[in-house]
Amino acid sequence: MTAVPSDEAELKLELTPEGADRLQGSDLFTGEPEAVSQHAIYFDTSGHDLLEAGLSLRIRRNGQDRVQTIKADGPAAGMFIRPEWERPVSGDEPVIDHETPIPALLGDEAPAVSPVFTVENERRLWLNEGIEITLDRGKVVAGERNASFCEIELELKQGEAAGLFALARRIDALVPVRIGVSSKAERGYRLIGPAPSAVKASRLKLERGLTAAEAFQQIAASCLRHFRLNEPLVLDHRDEAALHQARVAIRRLRSALTLYKAMFPDDERRRFNDELRWLAAELGKARDLDVLSGQAEGGAFLDRILAARDDAYVEAVAALNSQRARTLTLDLAEWTAIGAWLAREDNRETRETPARDFAAKALDRFRRKVKKGGRRMEKLDDHARHEVRKTAKKLRYATDFFGTLFPEKRERRRRKHFVDALEDLQDRMGALNDLVGAPQLLHDLGLAEAPEAVGIADRKRKGELLEAAAEAYGAFADANRFWR
Repeated sequence: MTAVPSDEAELKLELTPEGADRLQGSDLFTGEPEAVSQHAIYFDTSGHDLLEAGLSLRIRRNGQDRVQTIKADGPAAGMFIRPEWERPVSGDEPVIDHETPIPALLGDEAPAVSPVFTVENERRLWLNEGIEITLDRGKVVAGERNASFCEIELELKQGEAAGLFALARRIDALVPVRIGVSSKAERGYRLIGPAPSAVKASRLKLERGLTAAEAFQQIAASCLRHFRLNEPLVLDHRDEAALHQARVAIRRLRSALTLYKAMFPDDERRRFNDELRWLAAELGKARDLDVLSGQAEGGAFLDRILAARDDAYVEAVAALNSQRARTLTLDLAEWTAIGAWLAREDNRETRETPARDFAAKALDRFRRKVKKGGRRMEKLDDHARHEVRKTAKKLRYATDFFGTLFPEKRERRRRKHFVDALEDLQDRMGALNDLVGAPQLLHDLGLAEAPEAVGIADRKRKGELLEAAAEAYGAFADANRFWR
């Protein structure tokens, strides 16, 4: 029997083992679950070529049956729909032929795969109202390292996809859950690599044949994934780099909503933007104190800042653990994947615009705004300069989102020069923003009059930063567009 490609409509949710116990003991799912003990072996080349290609290859044993599965994982897959190739096999050796995508990707390397990690899992299965509910509790083992997981997968067997999200909300009302974005394969590869650390946004690979709507769906899914990969590090370790990246993910998603403003009803876009702004502000208190503590000398002055930072992290964790934050991410995932905006007549033309054409217009628009707003940089007041900085960030994120839609050699060369100039402008204006915000932050902490505060809010340094920002603006204004 050959491998069969399919598209899975599924939603993954993460929960705690205690939550899983409560869920399994409830009457939310009808009937006795089917219990399955699973053992899976994941394969790759010595250079992890499958991982680089965004694929995973496993053989899973359920009782006496073995099934080989190839999936597109991580950045290669959507958060809601993903391709899959599956076939029965007789042993623990992969069958790699041209019925799968692997030979086309690896060529002569295709046969040179070997085990890289294993997954032990206790699975419980229910089927309710056309949805297969899978509760997994297990661990991934890679050499001497292992990591536990507890997650629910909701897979649509019949009916409308909205049913998946409705069930997810019923589950969350009983036990807290979060959108899951990590496959078991990704968990295994993370065990092979360095200790978990903050995750930067992955590079989007938008194809030129996409529509504007399809491109937005991939962009939004990437932003949600970026946020969710960093959230556990904030919750469990108070990791300041992860907090920063979680805020970057929120800013990227807010920027995408602004870039695509014409495609959405104003009330829907404002609702999500307001909620994202709230969450960013809750995390921003801790981030501001992270930055301030890095500028302060030791002693009692720094101790006061660190104590305030600890309190701010408690507030940040409370916000992330709140029903409001969990509902926000679930609502965003549903709206992005199957929202009513995808079937409206009044935005059809915008939705169906080729992504490359849409991108060029958006990049033009925000480039003009930065160029116009940043003129006479040294004469702008702090508020006006802050507005230019925010627009420059949106332009920077747009270059990240849309870059692969302009793949020609000349476009790539110009893009590098353009991004370098824009990044330098952002860095200069970011340093100015930190300097301008420091006095108010010190005042709020009751430290404005401390001798150590003088160096942090140095007016002379502000003049130097303004001069550097004006110079960076000039280089940006001279940089050629990479689009069109």
